[in-house]
Amino acid sequence: MDPVTLGILVGVVTTLVLFSGISIGMGLLLVAIGFLYGFSGMRDLSLVPELFFGKLDDFALLSIPMFILMGGAVASSRAGGDLFEALDRWMTRIPGGLVISNLGACALFSALSGSSPATCAAIGKMGIPAMRERGYSDEVASGSIAAGGTLGILIPPSVTMIVYGISTETSIGRLFLAGLVPGLMLTTLFMAWSLFSTWRHDRHSPVRALAARSFSWREKFEILPRVLPFLLIVALVLIALYGGIATPSETAAVGALACILIAVVIYRMWQPGKLWAILRDSTRESVMILLIVGAAGVFSYMLSSLFIAQSVANTIIQSEMNPWMLMFYINIFLLVCGFFLPPVAVIVMAAPILLPVILAAGFDPYWFAVVLTINMEIGLITPPVGLNLYVINSIAPEIKLQTILKGSIPYVGCMVLAIVILCFFPAIATFLPDMVMGPAR
Repeated sequence: MDPVTLGILVGVVTTLVLFSGISIGMGLLLVAIGFLYGFSGMRDLSLVPELFFGKLDDFALLSIPMFILMGGAVASSRAGGDLFEALDRWMTRIPGGLVISNLGACALFSALSGSSPATCAAIGKMGIPAMRERGYSDEVASGSIAAGGTLGILIPPSVTMIVYGISTETSIGRLFLAGLVPGLMLTTLFMAWSLFSTWRHDRHSPVRALAARSFSWREKFEILPRVLPFLLIVALVLIALYGGIATPSETAAVGALACILIAVVIYRMWQPGKLWAILRDSTRESVMILLIVGAAGVFSYMLSSLFIAQSVANTIIQSEMNPWMLMFYINIFLLVCGFFLPPVAVIVMAAPILLPVILAAGFDPYWFAVVLTINMEIGLITPPVGLNLYVINSIAPEIKLQTILKGSIPYVGCMVLAIVILCFFPAIATFLPDMVMGPAR
């Protein structure tokens, strides 16, 4: 069978298997084993255990459970509520300040936790009732939190960036730096839209200005000691990583230990049951991601051994398509994948195949990582999967899912605008890595 035709068949079968409800890791593994056996017989099947565990035999992978543990310690404490409360006290008199406070808290908390659902849950539990109480519409209250939660996979330290780096054999440190400025840019776009939508609503509804309360300077400063230690940890992790003091895995381990200690000291989480819950949930999420990574190694070998990956890449390259038109089609492909699959699954499946095409077209792999991640962010707030939409619906069941989706749509537009800006000004993603770590080779 022609490799391109075989590739289409693999794509269809993989889609059907994943839609069956089976776990993504097991689905990829079954598809890979099935096609290897069907086209290569038992010869290649003997390599499956070695391929699976060989993919996991990477020291950099240790950073994934450590960063997840770091996020779990933060998410299990009241850090999210304190971040929201601190920003609200400082920005309460700014028009739309409560929405901006929520978005700022989402950006900071996502940098700590690296988890979109955890960010939505932690900030949304306090932010949504507070916004509704002060006269904000259900669309603005729910949509801003759902969108703000997506920042967790772009702003470093990001687990998805680690997975991309391992899948494509690119520098995790450079990926973190590449995502920093675009993450801040996207946060600014979210805040700008929130200011505009609030101003537009306030012309017809002056209720919110009356509902905002003022805080004394003492109230503004007294909450900072509970927030600053976590922010200091993120700063120290990044300094240690980019200063060449430690590897990503080492900084992640130190950051995880520091977050657990702060959760115990500041938030009194010394009960064994609470610590066990953090370790249990972190282990479960880590195993899920590592299963996908290991299965993706077998899946990638299947694509390579059957010459599917090489043939698809050569077909695209030989088509002599305009590079920007090619990037347009790749973005559409990533968007569609993000509608149905979680970010980690899309990255481990698509990145190794797309990277040679991206390099042949003259695009920077670190810039592409940022574009890919923003596409995955869009998938988190769009149906049919739209994980963040369901998280918001679970913590605020009185708000209809359609209302949450309607409130999220403008932020999807902000993300599309961010991708367009990055296409015109790729240096937004590349100048900081080049400045700190030198030009990429």
